[in-house]
Amino acid sequence: MTDDTWRLSATELAARFRARTLTPSAALRAVLDRVSAANDKVNAFATLDEAGATAAAAAADARFAAGAPLSPMDGVPVSVKDNIPVAGLRCAWGSELYLDNVPDADETPVARLRAAGAVILGKTNVSEFTLGRGNVDTKSFGTTRNPWNTALTPGASTGGGAAAVASGFGPVTLGTDGGGSIRRPASHCGLVGLKPTTGRVARRNGLPIILDDAEVIGPIARTVDDLAATLSIIQGPLDEDRLSIGIPGPHEEPAPRPLRILYVPQFGQWPVDEPVATSCAAAARALAALGHTVEVGTLPVDIDLFEKNWPTFTAGGLAWVLRGQDWRGKIGAIYEEMAERGAALTAADYIEGLAAFREVQAQFARAFRQWDVIVTPSAGTLPWDATKFGIPHHRAFTGIVNAGGLPGMNVPCEPSAEGLPIGIQLVGAHGADWLLVALARQFEAAHPWAHRWPVL
Repeated sequence: MTDDTWRLSATELAARFRARTLTPSAALRAVLDRVSAANDKVNAFATLDEAGATAAAAAADARFAAGAPLSPMDGVPVSVKDNIPVAGLRCAWGSELYLDNVPDADETPVARLRAAGAVILGKTNVSEFTLGRGNVDTKSFGTTRNPWNTALTPGASTGGGAAAVASGFGPVTLGTDGGGSIRRPASHCGLVGLKPTTGRVARRNGLPIILDDAEVIGPIARTVDDLAATLSIIQGPLDEDRLSIGIPGPHEEPAPRPLRILYVPQFGQWPVDEPVATSCAAAARALAALGHTVEVGTLPVDIDLFEKNWPTFTAGGLAWVLRGQDWRGKIGAIYEEMAERGAALTAADYIEGLAAFREVQAQFARAFRQWDVIVTPSAGTLPWDATKFGIPHHRAFTGIVNAGGLPGMNVPCEPSAEGLPIGIQLVGAHGADWLLVALARQFEAAHPWAHRWPVL
């Protein structure tokens, strides 16, 4: 084992485990030492389960010694966002209201990873109720910071998970994405992150889902290989989750082919920071150089329809989950105001929102008759002060993809002059998750990023 074992990807770890040149326990020790050395600078973890991880790694050691690993992720350290239940670990949702919540069952994707032998490191910090406005800064768990510049935000709400992977605290994390909470943190931290098609990753035994069908679980990783290995384990139907039944499209990576790509550099009147615009435009040209047909245009979907109705789900969902609880004075001020607005909504308001989302989905379906992939910036801004909310246009490009129920993936492109990560968003038709993986892999081969590490 070398001093930089914590830098190894999941696929590199798996290869060394199989070759008997490294054990899962030794790899875990390297990652835990890295956490001990650097987590104080970024505050990625809400709960670190060293004892549980140590026991899981020892069990993986025995399987490899017997020549019987469970999967390509056996023995690999994985962290989990603190709104995804892990049996026996506190699941606080970033809130004082849930500090005593210790679930007795894993949520479905965690159960699948555990059954595949993955080593669960612990729970990563989240924005309260995963309704962050661009940062992770809570009364109960403090401020999570971007390892590329610890004065800045890693993004929300999977900011803790993205900061963990970018810092070398395990090569993969599980996050949730209800409006961009995987893709934007992945963009701000220089990682790949997939918001899967609604239903591709089945969900049971979870916290209340407050954003209707828009909220999904997906992986963040340093490499496409690692993301694909994780997705292949957590995807698939579950009879208890009707949304997960009958997801179309391939369930493994297709062979590369020339694609019809629409590059949309701006949504409506939302501005885009110049370094982001420049880097993403260069990435679009790079996709064309790989043999794809790339045209620049506008989003063929009604962004105003989405913007008008999206607050119904955030405010209404929060008001619903807080019903009957003694929450006043115990949650962040912005959430108190949001809950009050949500409580004033009517059932008719909510039905109007659902109807709007169905229209958004239909408009996307028509668009994907003409295009295979839509490409945009993942975030409209570079990261900002970790203790401050983001200015509104940071989120412009992601939420409508959730309303559409579509797969969206962040892929790193050229960083800013100051070295801050920037990402492009790949959006596919319903069920086209693995097409996005194939395109991301092709881009990664031509424009690699995994060698970039922050200095902590």
